[in-house]
Amino acid sequence: MAHRRTAPPPARVGAPLRADARRNRALVLQAARSAFEEGGLAVPLTEIARRAGVGPGTVYRHFPSKDALFRATVVGRIQLFTDTARELATAADPGVVFYRYLSAVVRISARNKALQDALEESSGGAGARFEPTPDIEKDFRAALSVLLDRAQQAGAVRKDVSVEDVLALLFGCLAMERRRGPDGPPGRMTALMCDSLRPGRSVTKLPPPRAPLRNETGCAVCAGPVPSARTGRPARYCGAACRQKAHRERTRARKAGP
Repeated sequence: MAHRRTAPPPARVGAPLRADARRNRALVLQAARSAFEEGGLAVPLTEIARRAGVGPGTVYRHFPSKDALFRATVVGRIQLFTDTARELATAADPGVVFYRYLSAVVRISARNKALQDALEESSGGAGARFEPTPDIEKDFRAALSVLLDRAQQAGAVRKDVSVEDVLALLFGCLAMERRRGPDGPPGRMTALMCDSLRPGRSVTKLPPPRAPLRNETGCAVCAGPVPSARTGRPARYCGAACRQKAHRERTRARKAGP
C-alpha cells in the first residue's frame, strides 16, 4: 500500500535557521539596504529579490511584507540616532551639542533615501506608507526634545521653536541636501537650517488669516487676490504694477518671435 506524502511540520518559532536560509536572509538584507538607500520606499520587492539573486518567494519567506523588510534595514539606524541623543542629554555646552547633532543626522541621512523616508514617515504625516515600530517615533522625538530644551535654556536656540518645527526643518534639509547633489557645497543647506534656529528675533509672527472675498480670483502675475469687478470685464491683475509687468512680458515675447 502506497504511503501518502505529508508536508513537513512548520518550523518552530525561534528555531535556528538552516545555513542556506541564513545565507539567503543575509543576501536579502544586503540587497535591501542597497536598494532602499538608492530609492527609498518606492523600490519594489521584485527588484530586491533580483539583486539578492533569489526568488520573490524567498524574500517573503523571511519578511512577510515590504514594510517589514524596510523596517529591518533602517530601524537600527534611527535607534542609533535616538541613543546618541540620549547620551548627549547631559553633555556640556548644549547649544553646540544640539547643532552638531542635527548636522550629523543630516550628513548621515542625506545620501540615504531609506533613512530620509523612514525619518519622515515616522513623523506620522498624512499618507504615510511605512508603519514604524511602536516606540521609535516617540523615542526619537523625546530624545530630540531634550536636546532642544537644553539648547533653548542655554540661549542657543530661539524660544519660539518647537520640536515639530525642528523635525520639519530636518526633513526639508535632508531633501535639499540631496537635491543639491555632489557638486554643491556640502553642508550648505544644513548651515542655513541651523542659522534659522539661532536667536535673533524673539518670535516669528505669521500674518493673520484673511477671510476670502466673494468671487475672488488670483492675480495672473503674483497670484495675489483680485476682487471681481462689479461691472464690465473681470480684472486679471491686482494692480498697476502687475499689469505693467505682464505688458512688458508680452512685449518681449512678441519681439523674440517664434
